[in-house]
Amino acid sequence: MALSIVGDVLRLAGSLGLFLYGMRVMSDGLQRSAGERLQRLLNLMTGNRFVAFLTGFVVTVLLQSSSASTVLIVGFVNAGLLSLVQAIGLILGANVGTTVTGWIVAVFGFAIDISAAALPAIAVGALFYFTRRLRRYELGRSLIGFGLLFLGLMFLSDSVPEAEEYPAVLEFTASIAGPGVIPVLAFVLVGTVLTIALQSSSAAVAVTLTMAYAGWIDYRMAAAIILGENIGTTITATLASVGGSVGAKRAARAHFVLNVVGVLWMLAVFEPALRAVDAIVPGSPLGIMLPTHLAVFHTSFNVVNVLLFIGFTRAFARFVERIVPGEELERPSEGSVLRHLEEYMHRSPELYLFQVRNELSRMAKQTGALYDRAARLIVDPTLADESEIAAAAETENFVDRIEEEISHFLATCSSEHLARSTAEAVTSLLRITHELERIADSSYNLCLLARRANEKNRVFGKKAVKELSTYVETVGRFLRFTQRTLNESLSREELAAARENEEEVDEGRVSLKRRARKRLQKNKNVKTELLFIDIVGHLEHIGDFCLNIAEAQARLGESENDMVRTA
Repeated sequence: MALSIVGDVLRLAGSLGLFLYGMRVMSDGLQRSAGERLQRLLNLMTGNRFVAFLTGFVVTVLLQSSSASTVLIVGFVNAGLLSLVQAIGLILGANVGTTVTGWIVAVFGFAIDISAAALPAIAVGALFYFTRRLRRYELGRSLIGFGLLFLGLMFLSDSVPEAEEYPAVLEFTASIAGPGVIPVLAFVLVGTVLTIALQSSSAAVAVTLTMAYAGWIDYRMAAAIILGENIGTTITATLASVGGSVGAKRAARAHFVLNVVGVLWMLAVFEPALRAVDAIVPGSPLGIMLPTHLAVFHTSFNVVNVLLFIGFTRAFARFVERIVPGEELERPSEGSVLRHLEEYMHRSPELYLFQVRNELSRMAKQTGALYDRAARLIVDPTLADESEIAAAAETENFVDRIEEEISHFLATCSSEHLARSTAEAVTSLLRITHELERIADSSYNLCLLARRANEKNRVFGKKAVKELSTYVETVGRFLRFTQRTLNESLSREELAAARENEEEVDEGRVSLKRRARKRLQKNKNVKTELLFIDIVGHLEHIGDFCLNIAEAQARLGESENDMVRTA
């Protein structure tokens, strides 16, 4: 008897493990194949509560995990990228999106035979996964995960013994599942603990539906456990907020309060709610129809909870702000927000790469401002006093800090298992980051050369100043083109235009150096002309760096197109 019980427990644990692993593989594949679409979806986020709800729902369905999506939300709030009102809308959508897993279990786990579909899915997935020419690596990964998930679900339903085989256990569960509120509260607690232990509400729901189908728990008990699982799933977001900003703690607290309040009102109408579900779903809540009744109960509970809260998201946000006091982080005052995202990034690195593009735009804006200052000073070195140089040094240090954080963040991304196209995108983003920093360095060096010209009284002739001003504008125009197109995928025509700009910069350098040498031959001031040539050299380098950025952008666009084609 003891060996039989141990065998049943091991089979159940193994089946659950296969189910969880399949879900993880499928989720990872979906995240990486749909990463670009999810990034665009998140970029469309606005303060509109209904858009936020739909976004949370879609992201959770694609990720197949409310835990992953709520951690994503907490991470973005922590970085100041989402407001609390937006986060609440997303969380409401995630709560409804997570019920899809219950429907998968209810329909495919018991209502139809999935064994015929699971292995073919793995076969097709393996073909995509191992055939390089097909370029469908992540789609193959998703299909393999899909097959493993359903195999685990099939084994899970088969491995749970019939309740009649253990009459003593069945008698015990029947004795504690009596009428009244106390038994219901006890099973709500069971659901909460089960979800915390498994760290997955999807797995907890699968176990609950399987146990109910096998007769170990009745309809009422299973519904109470599902309510508890809605509380247990908030623990993941709460843990993710530990050590985060006030905003992150508020988002996690909002998730907890939303679900707890929802469970409380459902407990107040628990028995009528069960009868309402029975009236909606055809058939008795017994046997094969029991999982369907529970899936409807789970979905209905979350949908009604959304309807109760979605009209009061701003008022609810103010309430959460009162119970979690402190100043919310709107946006870091200096440095990059990426350091606020790094601890969450490992869960789904593709979803955070789009924020790197935003930080690069911020870095490019500071780099452009530094170049504009340098351009003004080298044309009129008398302006290069200590206050101007100090301001230039501050901007250059700011760019260095952002470059260091972006590079560290992208290097951390590289340590994760990334799709080929995503890995290429990371390489391109690293190159763009490095080139922007080099532009800032050259711009700061130009400021220092202007100060030297001022201190040493190196005065350029009027004609030389006019020629230099034209060249400065040529390089500045190329830099502005780089800034303007930084968040876009360069077309072939734009890349050709960038190369023409770089050729124009090269021709200008050759022309200016030739004239400087002619002035030297006429016994002009040698040190002044050498300083002039040095300035022209730094300006030409900036043109080179801009071309390098354009070429990296073109490669980045190809990588992003590969992501879309792969998806």
